[in-house]
Amino acid sequence: MYKHNKMKYTLYLVTVLLFFYSEMRAFSRDTTVTGCRRCIVLAEQAEHRIAIADVNAGKIIWEWKPALCGVKPEHVKWFNNPSEAKPVLNGRYILMTASGGGVALIRIADKKTMFYAYAGGNTHSAALLPDGNIVSASSTGNFLMIFRADTTGYNANAYTKKIPVAFGHNVVWDAAGRRLWTAAMDSMKVYRYNFNRDTPDLIADTSFRLPGTEAHDLYPVYGENSLWLTNLTHVYRLDIGSRQLSPGATIQENIKSVSSGPAGFPVILGKPKESWWTDEVIDAKGQRVFMQPGLRIYKARWVLPDPFSESKTPMPAQI
Repeated sequence: MYKHNKMKYTLYLVTVLLFFYSEMRAFSRDTTVTGCRRCIVLAEQAEHRIAIADVNAGKIIWEWKPALCGVKPEHVKWFNNPSEAKPVLNGRYILMTASGGGVALIRIADKKTMFYAYAGGNTHSAALLPDGNIVSASSTGNFLMIFRADTTGYNANAYTKKIPVAFGHNVVWDAAGRRLWTAAMDSMKVYRYNFNRDTPDLIADTSFRLPGTEAHDLYPVYGENSLWLTNLTHVYRLDIGSRQLSPGATIQENIKSVSSGPAGFPVILGKPKESWWTDEVIDAKGQRVFMQPGLRIYKARWVLPDPFSESKTPMPAQI
């Protein structure tokens, strides 16, 4: 039975990899942001867009707006008030969500919307699973939503599965541990994935209490087996192995996003100036990293590969 299952899984992976290899060959040129050595991606709500800024140049050099990038006119409102922007697939794509309920996977090079769907419920974050499927987190209604993702853009009949979770604000895939993590109000919930491409599902694995309440951002610490975690009053580092928390930044309160990188990339924070948005990105000591008047930035991330969430081997995904 073990050998049969192993062979079946191997054949499945080979089939998927061959399909996506052909997709990648169809678009083989470099898909990174040309000429930008230190870029940040912004969930920018003043213009309901995802924007990439060149920190060294101090300006926005790229933007994605749903109405101009393959989203049907009747669905554009799903992407009002972007709430997440994660670099994925070696930093060449952006996985985004919006408070309007939308979820999308975007190719940076040509701004193509590879996949999009409606999760609803004030969607706050999403994660790409190892087989290319997507899971999102929504705070209104308190749930995670799993999507069977493909490259058709929008598929009204695509498989979805809703999983209840308190205060759905974040979700992160742990490639090494083969687990999905979400900080739910005052508890960390850990799930196993069923690795079923057609009918994806999550199975509750473990859970443990967190200090404080209203856990908000959860994001990998670059180059470590750790996660950034924020709530109303603190920024923490969570060590995955020991599950111990340690202080994560000098500035603590009301942090919407945290992102780090290698040497030369300071820890950056999204801290609101007005309501839930800001016109600048700061470092962990409060120093300005990027600023543009009129912006309404909700979250900011360095445009970098994510080794915590992505396997060292090529990840079969809808690209």
